[in-house]
Amino acid sequence: MTISANEVKKRGVSVFEKLLSKFDELVISVRGKEKYVVLDIERYREFRAKELDIAYMEAMQDIEKGDYKVQSAKEHIDDLKKMLAE
Repeated sequence: MTISANEVKKRGVSVFEKLLSKFDELVISVRGKEKYVVLDIERYREFRAKELDIAYMEAMQDIEKGDYKVQSAKEHIDDLKKMLAE
């Protein structure tokens, strides 16, 4: 279900509760382009949990392949600073 930002502006956020009782998610369009997604909090938590599960599985696969490095906290922070400077 897609709703325009102008419609949200007119009807307020109460429109979310009504529409989310019928649809799993709402897409908000801004100037005709899809820009945001609104989910109820339980659906968001489900997505977030699955996202974290996938990240965990990917990390375990990297460890099994030996695709990691051991370094001190200072070395890690230095690497992060270098990446941000690029």
